[in-house]
Amino acid sequence: MLENVNIILASASPRRTELLAQAGMNHKIIVSDCEEHAKAHAPEEYVMELAQIKAEDVFQKYYKEHLEEDFLVIGADTVVAAEGKILGKPKSDADAYEMLSMLQANTHQVYTGVAVCSCVGGEMKRHTFFERSDVEVYPMSEEEINTYISTGDCRDKAGSYGIQGQFAVHIKGIHGDYNNIVGLPIAKLYQELKKEF
Repeated sequence: MLENVNIILASASPRRTELLAQAGMNHKIIVSDCEEHAKAHAPEEYVMELAQIKAEDVFQKYYKEHLEEDFLVIGADTVVAAEGKILGKPKSDADAYEMLSMLQANTHQVYTGVAVCSCVGGEMKRHTFFERSDVEVYPMSEEEINTYISTGDCRDKAGSYGIQGQFAVHIKGIHGDYNNIVGLPIAKLYQELKKEF
């Protein structure tokens, strides 16, 4: 599967590249620079739409210069959903505080949308899917929230936290794929690629 296919990750996320490498998928990184605006309101549709925008942008650029090559582009987008709201990356510490206050002592959902755009054997394919995981957070005091924000770990993370960092001490439980929460449901991606290729 995919032995002679170049894999391109349309994301600058170090966590996503680590997960692909962990799965033995050698890849290049080409980051999409297109505007990310999704029209969808449901979190699962929202993340799939954004993943598709990123993957399509990188695919079109790469295809122009590599017409004879077999390749696929993986785009991904992750959001946290709580109390009916989609929580992206915080714009400020105050924004992070508001999000974490909403998450503490509650269960929220993490959605990652994945889009694969490929050109293999001259055949072009598009495939999009999503994964959902539920995350339960212990109650947190105001001081605990502020201490976590002061680490800076919340800044580039959907929902203002990274499960693989210092926030791990506040996680009461998860239901679903842990790697999905990190940013890429690598097992589901592998299974989807097996079906397609």
